[in-house]
Amino acid sequence: MSWQTYVDEHLMCDIDGTGHHLSSAAIYGLDGNVWAQSSDFPQLKSEEVTAILKDFDEPGHLAPTGLFMEGSKYMVIQGEPGAVIRGKKGAGGVCIKKTGAALIFGLYDEPVTPGQCNLVVERLGDYLVDQGM
Repeated sequence: MSWQTYVDEHLMCDIDGTGHHLSSAAIYGLDGNVWAQSSDFPQLKSEEVTAILKDFDEPGHLAPTGLFMEGSKYMVIQGEPGAVIRGKKGAGGVCIKKTGAALIFGLYDEPVTPGQCNLVVERLGDYLVDQGM
């Protein structure tokens, strides 16, 4: 299965049969390279990816300044140190799950809830971890 298929079928999927889905999603390698993304996913700057990776290594690094994606600032909210970063911006937000080889990104906006986004992103991330990725 291609990485684009994971984005298209597992991240940009219908959530709980509601007809709602994430607003955009992507999979990045830990080297900062894009493996696959939805058409409207933000174009992350290398320093934004570096800051996200640093927060996984040093949990709390992003809390004082916020998480930036294509220059847009997200307030960092609770996550799982070293495994998941969650951010909020207005009525939407982001969930980022780190696996052994990749970062799984999911962005959402109303009516999708933070919990629904987290479930979609973390389920795929946990699957990839189980597969040794």
